[in-house]
Amino acid sequence: EVQLVESGGGLVQPGGSLRLSCAASGFTIGSSSLSWVRQAPGKGPEWVSGIISGGSTYNADSVKGRFTIARDKAKNTLYLQMNSLKPEDTAVYYCTTGLVPGYWGQGTQVIVSS
Repeated sequence: EVQLVESGGGLVQPGGSLRLSCAASGFTIGSSSLSWVRQAPGKGPEWVSGIISGGSTYNADSVKGRFTIARDKAKNTLYLQMNSLKPEDTAVYYCTTGLVPGYWGQGTQVIVSS
Protein backbone atom coordinates (compact mmCIF):
# COMPACT_ATOMS: atom_id res chain seq x y z
CA GLU A 1 0.00 0.00 0.00
CA VAL A 2 1.36 3.39 -1.02
CA GLN A 3 1.61 5.83 1.88
CA LEU A 4 2.99 9.37 1.98
CA VAL A 5 3.36 11.20 5.28
CA GLU A 6 4.37 14.85 5.26
CA SER A 7 5.86 16.78 8.14
CA GLY A 8 7.81 19.96 8.83
CA GLY A 9 5.18 22.62 8.28
CA GLY A 10 4.58 25.49 10.65
CA LEU A 11 4.48 29.24 11.13
CA VAL A 12 7.42 31.22 9.78
CA GLN A 13 8.12 34.89 9.22
CA PRO A 14 8.54 36.31 5.71
CA GLY A 15 12.08 35.70 4.52
CA GLY A 16 12.42 32.61 6.67
CA SER A 17 13.01 28.98 5.77
CA LEU A 18 11.36 25.61 6.34
CA ARG A 19 12.17 22.09 5.24
CA LEU A 20 9.28 19.76 4.55
CA SER A 21 9.69 16.00 4.64
CA CYS A 22 7.64 13.24 3.05
CA ALA A 23 8.18 9.72 4.31
CA ALA A 24 7.16 7.21 1.66
CA SER A 25 6.26 3.56 2.04
CA GLY A 26 4.89 0.86 -0.23
CA PHE A 27 7.20 1.82 -3.09
CA THR A 28 10.78 2.95 -3.76
CA ILE A 29 11.18 6.67 -4.32
CA GLY A 30 14.38 6.18 -6.28
CA SER A 31 12.40 4.42 -8.99
CA SER A 32 9.56 6.91 -9.04
CA SER A 33 8.66 10.46 -9.94
CA LEU A 34 7.37 12.58 -7.07
CA SER A 35 6.00 16.08 -6.67
CA TRP A 36 5.10 18.70 -4.13
CA VAL A 37 1.72 20.33 -4.68
CA ARG A 38 0.24 23.12 -2.56
CA GLN A 39 -3.22 24.49 -2.03
CA ALA A 40 -3.72 27.96 -0.66
CA PRO A 41 -6.93 28.93 1.15
CA GLY A 42 -9.75 29.40 -1.33
CA LYS A 43 -7.63 28.35 -4.33
CA GLY A 44 -7.09 25.22 -6.36
CA PRO A 45 -4.04 22.97 -6.16
CA GLU A 46 -0.79 24.35 -7.57
CA TRP A 47 2.06 22.07 -8.66
CA VAL A 48 5.26 23.38 -7.03
CA SER A 49 8.18 21.06 -7.66
CA GLY A 50 8.95 17.61 -9.03
CA ILE A 51 11.73 15.06 -9.28
CA ILE A 52 11.95 12.13 -11.69
CA SER A 53 13.56 8.75 -11.14
CA GLY A 54 16.75 9.84 -12.88
CA GLY A 55 17.12 12.72 -10.44
CA SER A 56 16.27 15.68 -12.66
CA THR A 57 14.21 18.31 -10.86
CA TYR A 58 11.64 20.83 -11.98
CA ASN A 59 10.14 23.87 -10.28
CA ALA A 60 7.23 26.17 -10.88
CA ASP A 61 8.21 29.71 -11.87
CA SER A 62 6.67 31.00 -8.63
CA VAL A 63 9.28 29.16 -6.53
CA LYS A 64 12.35 29.02 -8.78
CA GLY A 65 15.50 30.06 -6.97
CA ARG A 66 13.78 29.71 -3.58
CA PHE A 67 12.59 26.09 -3.26
CA THR A 68 14.64 22.94 -3.78
CA ILE A 69 13.28 19.41 -4.05
CA ALA A 70 15.53 16.54 -3.00
CA ARG A 71 15.33 12.90 -1.96
CA ASP A 72 17.15 10.50 0.32
CA LYS A 73 16.89 7.05 -1.23
CA ALA A 74 18.25 5.34 1.89
CA LYS A 75 15.49 6.88 4.00
CA ASN A 76 12.89 6.65 1.21
CA THR A 77 12.08 10.26 1.99
CA LEU A 78 11.37 13.31 -0.17
CA TYR A 79 12.18 16.84 0.94
CA LEU A 80 11.29 20.40 0.00
CA GLN A 81 13.70 23.06 1.21
CA MET A 82 11.89 26.39 1.16
CA ASN A 83 13.91 29.60 1.50
CA SER A 84 13.00 33.28 1.25
CA LEU A 85 9.41 32.45 2.10
CA LYS A 86 6.68 34.92 1.17
CA PRO A 87 3.14 35.33 2.54
CA GLU A 88 1.83 34.01 -0.79
CA ASP A 89 3.58 30.69 -0.05
CA THR A 90 1.01 30.09 2.70
CA ALA A 91 -0.75 26.82 1.84
CA VAL A 92 -1.17 23.19 2.70
CA TYR A 93 1.69 21.33 1.05
CA TYR A 94 1.17 17.82 -0.25
CA CYS A 95 3.61 15.17 -1.37
CA THR A 96 2.33 13.22 -4.36
CA THR A 97 3.46 10.40 -6.59
CA GLY A 98 4.15 11.28 -10.20
CA LEU A 99 4.69 14.60 -11.95
CA VAL A 100 0.96 14.41 -12.62
CA PRO A 101 -0.23 13.76 -9.06
CA GLY A 102 -1.44 10.26 -8.30
CA TYR A 103 -1.34 9.29 -4.64
CA TRP A 104 -1.42 12.17 -2.15
CA GLY A 105 -0.30 12.49 1.44
CA GLN A 106 -2.41 14.17 4.12
CA GLY A 107 -0.57 17.48 3.79
CA THR A 108 1.30 19.80 6.10
CA GLN A 109 0.31 23.42 6.76
CA VAL A 110 2.74 26.24 6.05
CA ILE A 111 1.87 29.74 7.23
CA VAL A 112 4.12 32.65 6.29
CA SER A 113 3.21 35.66 8.38
CA SER A 114 4.74 38.32 10.57
